[in-house]
Amino acid sequence: MIFQQYELSCLSLFSYLIGDETTGRAVVVDPQRDVSQYLEDAERLGLRIERVLETHFHADFLSGHLELAAATGAVISYGSDAVADFPMEPLAHGERIELGEVVLEVRHTPGHTPESVSIVIWEHASDPEPWGALTGDTLFIGDVGRPDLLTSVGWTADGLARRLYRSVHDQLMSLPDSTRVFPAHGAGSACGKNLSASVESTIGEQRRTNYAVQPMTEDEFVEAVTQGQSVAPLYFAFAADSNRRERELLDDHERTPLLDLAEVRRLQADGAVVVDGRPAELFASGHLVGSVNVGLDGRFAEYAGDVLRPGQQVVLVTEPGREDEARVRLARIGFDHVVGALDGLDQALLEHPELAATAPRVTAAELEEWQRDVDGLQVVDVRNPTECEGGMVDGAVNLPLPNLLDRLGELDPARPTVVYCAGGYRSATAASLLRAQGFGTVADVYGGYGAVCPVAG
Repeated sequence: MIFQQYELSCLSLFSYLIGDETTGRAVVVDPQRDVSQYLEDAERLGLRIERVLETHFHADFLSGHLELAAATGAVISYGSDAVADFPMEPLAHGERIELGEVVLEVRHTPGHTPESVSIVIWEHASDPEPWGALTGDTLFIGDVGRPDLLTSVGWTADGLARRLYRSVHDQLMSLPDSTRVFPAHGAGSACGKNLSASVESTIGEQRRTNYAVQPMTEDEFVEAVTQGQSVAPLYFAFAADSNRRERELLDDHERTPLLDLAEVRRLQADGAVVVDGRPAELFASGHLVGSVNVGLDGRFAEYAGDVLRPGQQVVLVTEPGREDEARVRLARIGFDHVVGALDGLDQALLEHPELAATAPRVTAAELEEWQRDVDGLQVVDVRNPTECEGGMVDGAVNLPLPNLLDRLGELDPARPTVVYCAGGYRSATAASLLRAQGFGTVADVYGGYGAVCPVAG
């Protein structure tokens, strides 16, 4: 057996290439949208990718099933409860895919989504026990998939949680303790609340350590897995729907057009959003007026998806040579309308200083001074509600970043504003968004709540 795990840390995503070296037949499971790495590895290993297996319709990224099918002729498969706009071959519960000596068995494991499946792997068909299981978003290392993401399209968190309980216990925890566990996501994913940073585990280890699979009643399980979840990123519903549909294919080798300042200003006037991917410190020292700062060195796509609307035209500003990276990372969540990148920001602002803006940032001590001395100050906490349980700055209002665009009306753009998060990354993004939306004085807090309240933070 050839088994390759791929980790995309900026989206906390795991995907997999599984092949049989005796036949050269292979599948890819839960691929990211930029698929070059799978194609290159398959060629290097002498494998033919014959099928793309999806454990469910993902909400946190746009999957690469269409790109892989176009490049290889592979069949796309979901569980038999899935309905999509594109050609696919559904897989029944218990159905086996024989790659040669390597055998894959599909198990329906609904709960995170109604169509979720897991893939049990046998290295040899005659083996008495399976080698491993790809558990998708049903079972994570340290957690299970959250069941509340589809409440906006008619499913209840309670109903899906009860299906998840049965899936986990009847289909996954019934596997031998030695069975390796390979999930679709790791620490940092918003698809659960307690995901480990480990890249693999075993059923036995999860049985001992995972809070969600400890002995409990179904009602207790429902309570445990539906409470304390973070606010889902704004783009999740769009990505989940897009994964069901035909769409344009991504060419991850395509170059991003470079634009001059005049063209960027014209696009801004027509409604395009300028996304500046430089670190917050560089952005604060000087940027194009109206820009929104989402640092490329963080969870760029996820947080860009919180402050952009699907379908909006985007102009990028990056450090030299990183514009293609930024475009591909936005494409991974389905934000395909990148029209280009500003060529030569520093020179452009030097020649047109009237278009340059700076971003005020305050320390924890300066925040105290602002609260004491600035009339009408509004303080905004953009952390998730669960993060705020340990405390908030006195007088702050909690507007989680994924909700900010839809709740701007709760803030007064004429009042001076200070924004904070846990460590400073999200607050820099939120503050820049408020300024781009016409707010006047908006500062963010260096170091976030951890700097303001270091013990609690």
